[in-house]
Amino acid sequence: MAGLLETVDSRTQLAGKNRLELLLFRFADKQRYGINVFKVREILKCPPLSHLPGSHPVVRGVANVRGKSISILDLARATGLQALENLEQAYVIITEYNGRTQGFLVSAVEHIVNLNWERIHPPPSASGRHNYLTAVTNVNGALVEIIDVEKVLNEVSPVAEQLSEATLDAALRQQASCFKVLIVDDSCVARRQVSRCLQAIGVQVLACNDGGQALGMLNTMLAEGKQPPKELLMMICDIEMPEMDGYTLTAQVRANSQLASLHIVLHTSLSGAFNEAMVKKVGADQFVAKFRPDELAGLVTARIRQFALDTSLGEASQPCSNI
Repeated sequence: MAGLLETVDSRTQLAGKNRLELLLFRFADKQRYGINVFKVREILKCPPLSHLPGSHPVVRGVANVRGKSISILDLARATGLQALENLEQAYVIITEYNGRTQGFLVSAVEHIVNLNWERIHPPPSASGRHNYLTAVTNVNGALVEIIDVEKVLNEVSPVAEQLSEATLDAALRQQASCFKVLIVDDSCVARRQVSRCLQAIGVQVLACNDGGQALGMLNTMLAEGKQPPKELLMMICDIEMPEMDGYTLTAQVRANSQLASLHIVLHTSLSGAFNEAMVKKVGADQFVAKFRPDELAGLVTARIRQFALDTSLGEASQPCSNI
C-alpha cells in the first residue's frame, strides 16, 4: 500500500503544472518517438512470440508476460513504416490504454525526459489529415514525434462506439437538444468518438483540439457577455494535449470566478489508481476512462436530468433560453 501511495503522490506532482514525462524510443532509423510515461508499465527485451492465426497484420504475436498473454504490436508497421525485422534485438514497451494492456515493439529505448506541455505542439498542417502524429516536440535540438496511439489501437482493434438502446430516450433527446457540450481532445479519433456519442444523445457539440484553444473559446464567450457555466452543460476534456494539458486547463478554469462553476469531466486513456487523486487535486468534477460510450452517455444524461430538476425548483435558468 505504501508503494502505491508513493506512486500516486509522485505522479500527481505533475498535475496542474502543465508538465509530462516522455519515454523516448526509436524504430530502425534514427528518428526519435515519444510516449507518455504514465502509459508505460514496463520495458523488456522482446520475449518469444506465439503467432495468433487470423490476427491483424500489425500484431506480431502474443507474449507471456508475468503469466499474462499480451498482444505485441509492431508500432512501426502500424504507422506505415517498415516492419521491424530483428526481433531478438528489439524491445517491447508494455503499456495500458483505455483499460487494455498491450506491448509495442520498438528497436531501441533511450531515456525519459521531463517537459512542459507548452513545448509540445500539434503536428505541422502539411503532414495531412491521415498522419499518425498527435504532437511533436524538440529535445536537444532533435525532433521527437509523438504517435497518436489511440488511432493505431482503434485501427487494430476498434472499440464499440454505439450506445445501447437503454441510453437512448426520445423525451431526453428533446431536452438534450437545448444543451451544448464542449469537448477538448487532440486526438481526431477521440473527438469523433465523443462527438458521435453526444450527438446520439441529442446534445449540440463544440470541439477544440487542445486546452489553450478551449480556454480561448471560454474567454471569448466571456468577452461577448455570455456565461459559459450556464451556456455549457459541461466540458469533457482529455488530459494529454499539446500547448496546455487538461489538468492545467481545469486549474485555469477554476481560478477564474466567471468560469469556476463550469462542470468538468476529465476523459482520458490514462489508467491507474492515481486518476482519482489527480481529479481531486485539480478540481475536476468527474473522471471517465476512454472510450466507454454508455458510461460517458450516462454522465451526460444525468447532468441533463439534474439541470431539469434544478430548473423545476427554480435553481437554474431555462437552457434553451441561453443557447
